[in-house]
Amino acid sequence: MDFLKKIKNEIIISIQAMPDEPLYDENCIIAFARSVVDLGGARALRLAGERDIKNIKKIYPNVVVIGITKPKVIPKNYKELVYITPTVDDCKKVIDAGADIVAFDGTMRSRPNNEQLCNLINFVKENNKLAMADIATFDEAKNAYKMGCDIVSTTLSGYTKETENNPDEPDFNLVKKIKANLDIFTILEGKIWEKDDVKKAFESGADSVVVGSAITRPQLIYKRFKGAINE
Repeated sequence: MDFLKKIKNEIIISIQAMPDEPLYDENCIIAFARSVVDLGGARALRLAGERDIKNIKKIYPNVVVIGITKPKVIPKNYKELVYITPTVDDCKKVIDAGADIVAFDGTMRSRPNNEQLCNLINFVKENNKLAMADIATFDEAKNAYKMGCDIVSTTLSGYTKETENNPDEPDFNLVKKIKANLDIFTILEGKIWEKDDVKKAFESGADSVVVGSAITRPQLIYKRFKGAINE
């Protein structure tokens, strides 16, 4: 629970890059971490992959790390698939790398090898780590809560077939519904681009907010500015 206290009312920075991107180089990930931690004062990071989790925990043992695994290439039909830390073996990799919190797809979709969500949650908690479910709907949040998850995050809202028609903005309403009905630590993640988004997230009841692309994905930041020309 100390980790929940550390990230309460904090902005968690997601530092991730895909293998085909220039910033995937481990020194680039470390440089991003140094920038947001040393200069910005960030106290928590969300990282993908054993390499980056190990590197950052070695440099910053007191920074809270939320760890995940992801495939090297995201499938085109990603809205239909469970690909964020999908199996117990993936959870083990994240734990062995040193993550404090293990995040995984918390939807009720079929998982690889017919694994069950409850088995992932139990494995994480048996290893004395916090279990965080990335969800897209209230029913998924409720299911994760009943299974004993410590945290739910709106990470997948808009990124599943069921929610693909959601507005292209942070899911503030989902946070409100979760906090009104469930006693669980709730993170708003996804589509946070402006300072006002962060303010509204906390006003909606979020315990923490994850900001990723708006800080750590230059190509996406550039495309947003370039879009102003087309408009």
